[in-house]
Amino acid sequence: MWDLVRLLLAWLGGWGCMGHLAAPAQAWAGSRGHPGPALLRTRRSWVWNQFFVIEEYAGPEPVLIGKLHSDVDRGEGRTKYLLTGEGAGTVFVIDEATGNIHVTKSLDREEKAQYVLLAQAVDRASNRPLEPPSEFIIKVQDINDNPPIFPLGPYHATVPEMSNVGTSVIQVTAHDADDPSYGNSAKLVYTVLDGLPFFSVDPQTGVVRTAIPNMDRETQEEFLVVIQAKDMGGHMGGLSGSTTVTVTLSDVNDNPPKFPQSLYQFSVVETAGPGTLVGRLRAQDPDLGDNALMAYSILDGEGSEAFSISTDSQGQDGLLTVRKSLDFESRHSYSFRVEATNTLIDPAYLRRGPFKDVASVRVVVQDAPEPPAFTQAAYHLTVPENKAPGTLVGQISAADLDSPASPIRYSILPHSDPERCFSIQPEEGTIHTAAPLDREAHVWHNLTVLATELDSSAQASRVQVAIQTLDENDNAPQLAEPYDTFVCDSAAPGQLIQVIRALDRDEAGNSSHVSFQGPLGPDANFTVRDNRDGSANLLLPSRPAPLRQAPYLVPIELWDWGQPALSSTATVTVSVCRCQPDGSVASCWPEAHLSAAGLSTGALLAIVTCVGALLALVVLFVALRRQKQEALMVLEEEDVRENIITYDDEGGGEEDTEAFDITALQNPDGAAPPAPGPPARRDVLPRARVSHQPRPPGPADVAQLLALRLREADEDPSIPPYDSVQVYGYEGRGSSCGSLSSLGSGSEAGGVPSPAEPLDDWGPLFRTLAELYGAKEPLAP
Repeated sequence: MWDLVRLLLAWLGGWGCMGHLAAPAQAWAGSRGHPGPALLRTRRSWVWNQFFVIEEYAGPEPVLIGKLHSDVDRGEGRTKYLLTGEGAGTVFVIDEATGNIHVTKSLDREEKAQYVLLAQAVDRASNRPLEPPSEFIIKVQDINDNPPIFPLGPYHATVPEMSNVGTSVIQVTAHDADDPSYGNSAKLVYTVLDGLPFFSVDPQTGVVRTAIPNMDRETQEEFLVVIQAKDMGGHMGGLSGSTTVTVTLSDVNDNPPKFPQSLYQFSVVETAGPGTLVGRLRAQDPDLGDNALMAYSILDGEGSEAFSISTDSQGQDGLLTVRKSLDFESRHSYSFRVEATNTLIDPAYLRRGPFKDVASVRVVVQDAPEPPAFTQAAYHLTVPENKAPGTLVGQISAADLDSPASPIRYSILPHSDPERCFSIQPEEGTIHTAAPLDREAHVWHNLTVLATELDSSAQASRVQVAIQTLDENDNAPQLAEPYDTFVCDSAAPGQLIQVIRALDRDEAGNSSHVSFQGPLGPDANFTVRDNRDGSANLLLPSRPAPLRQAPYLVPIELWDWGQPALSSTATVTVSVCRCQPDGSVASCWPEAHLSAAGLSTGALLAIVTCVGALLALVVLFVALRRQKQEALMVLEEEDVRENIITYDDEGGGEEDTEAFDITALQNPDGAAPPAPGPPARRDVLPRARVSHQPRPPGPADVAQLLALRLREADEDPSIPPYDSVQVYGYEGRGSSCGSLSSLGSGSEAGGVPSPAEPLDDWGPLFRTLAELYGAKEPLAP
C-alpha cells in the first residue's frame, strides 16, 4: 500500500521533475585540483523543478516527495546531501546518502502554501562543497478541506413594498479558504434554502432579488431568507455554509386615508371664543411616517365661516376649532363636510387612489348665560387738560343679550386708574374727570370698565377705554439744557460763542415757534440772535467792552406764540479763558476753572449720602458679627456645672434600686475594686476622657469612699458633677459621730450626743451640715 502511495507522490512530484545534478563544468573541476583547459562558459550543475506535497496527509511513515542527485555522485558513498531553509530538519528531512526528501508531518496550505529550501552536495569526509548550493521550492497542493463562510453575515436589507420582480435587495459574499487556482475547491454556488417564493439569489454573484410582485408591507413586513454557498461548483461532495438575510419591506404611500365613520357630531357652547377646540377627526391610513401624513379641509362655505380645521403636530388628527364667535340666538347648529387628503402622493401608485376621503360633520351650538356686551370693542375718548373735576369725558354702553331689559352696573377697575383721575356713573356709564389732568405728565389714560348684570354678579364683561388728554398752552418755553460756555479773551467782535436751543413741553401744534431776546443797550457784553427755528446764536457785539476775568451771567428771554403766549427768562454762564492760536482753551481764570471743574451741590449731596450709607452698612455688619461671636463665646465658656437641673420625679425611696447601684455602699468590704479610669456616667453623653492612673483598692469606710469619689470628680474635667439624693443601707462603722438618721435617734441612750465637734473635724465641705446639726434645740417647758 505504501509503495503505491510513494509511486503516486512520485508521479505527482515527478521523477522527471526531481533535482538532477549534471556533469560539473571543467572550470569547477579545475578548482578541485584536476588540470584542464579553462572554459569561458559554464553551466549550472543543478536542474530544479518544483516539488509538490498534498496537504492534510497524515500517515505512519514519512512520505517521499522527491530526490536530489548530483553528477559527481558515482555511487561510491563519498557524496553527502545537505538540506537547509524553511522547515528543513523538522518538516522536511533528506537522506544524506541517497538525496531522498521526505515530509514528516501533515501540512496545511491555508497556513503556508510553499516552502523555500537550499540543497547542497558536499564531500562526506571533508565537508567540502562539491557543487554550489541551489534553491528550490516545495509547494503544498490544496485539497477541499475548508467550507465556505460568510464573513459579513448575518445580513439585514430593506426593499420597498410593491417592488417589481427582480428588484435587487442585497448581495451576499462567501469566502472559501481553499486554493481557487487548483480544481473546484473554491468555486462557489449560491442557493436559497428558505425564503421561497418571495426571493431568489444569483448562483454566481450572490445577489438577492425579489421573486414575486406586489409584496405588501401591511400584510407582512419582515422576511427571513437563508442563503447557502457550496463549493466544488455545487456538486455532490462539496462543503457548504449558510447565512441569514433579514429583509424588511419599507413603506410606500399605497393606501388612501379612510374615515371610520361617515358622520361626526359635536357640540359647543355659544360662549366659546375663537380658537376653542370643538373636536377631533381622524382618518385611518395604514401607511407609516410621511406616507400617513394628512391634511384636513372644510368643503362647505357655511362651515368654513364659523369653524376652521387644522392638522395636529403628528399629522394624523384634524382639530376642529371655533373661527368666530357663535350666537345661539341667531343659529342653533352647523352642518358641513370635511375632507382628509394625503400630503405626499407617489405618482407611481396613483392607480390605487384617490388618496382622500370625505365625512360629514354636524356641530350643535348650546345656549349659555352671556355677560353684557358693549356696543364697541374698545372706546377712544378725549378731554382737554386742566379741566375742573367733574368734566364729562364720554359714555360707555352695554346690554344683556339674553335679557335686553336687564339693568347693567358700570365700574372702573382700580388697577387701571391708580391715581383716581376718573369716575363713572354706575347706572348710566358716563365717565367724568375726578382731578385736573396734565398732558405733559400723562397723554393717555387706559381704563378698564367692568359691566355687571344686577341680577347675576357673575355675568360681567370688560372693555378697554383709552382717554387722550388734549394739550393747552400751559408751559412756558425753557432752554433745552443748562449752558455753561466760554469765550476767548482774544475773540474777535461778532464771534459765535454758543448755539442756544429752546424746549417747549407743550404740543408742537400749540407752540410751533419760540422767540429769543438777549440783553439790550449799547453796554451789553453779548448779543443774542434769533434763528427763528427754535434756536439762537450767542455772539460778541460788534464793539465789545473790555472783558473782565469773572464769569458773565447772560439773561435770555424766551416766549412762545400760543394762546395765551407764555414767556420765561433763562441765564447762560460765559467764562473768559486764555486760548491757544488754534482756539483751544489754554487756561481759564480761577473763578471759571473752579466753576467748570467743581461739583454741583446736588452731586456733593449724592456723594455724601452714598458714603454715609456705606459706612452704616459696615458698622451694622461689624456689630452683627461681634454679637454672634459673643454669643458663641458665652456658650463655649459656660460651665455645665453651674446649671441647676430640676427633676419632677420623687423617686421610689429605699426600694428604688434601679437608678443607682448601691451595693458597694451597702458593703464596702465586699465590693469589687473599681475598673481603671473614671466611672461611666449614665446622665451625660460620653466625652473624650483624660487618662488616669489606676485607683487603689476602695476603702472599707463610707467616708473614705465618698471622699475618693469626690476627688475623682474634681480632678476629671471631662465629667460634669451632678447632685443626687441616695439612701445608703450601710452607715459605716467606727464613726465617732454616730448615726445621722433622725429615725430612732431620740430613743437611744441619753438623748442625742452633740455632733458639732465630730462634724467640724470632717472639713469645710461639711461645715453647713455641722451648723445645722450643731444648733442647740431649746428645752421643753
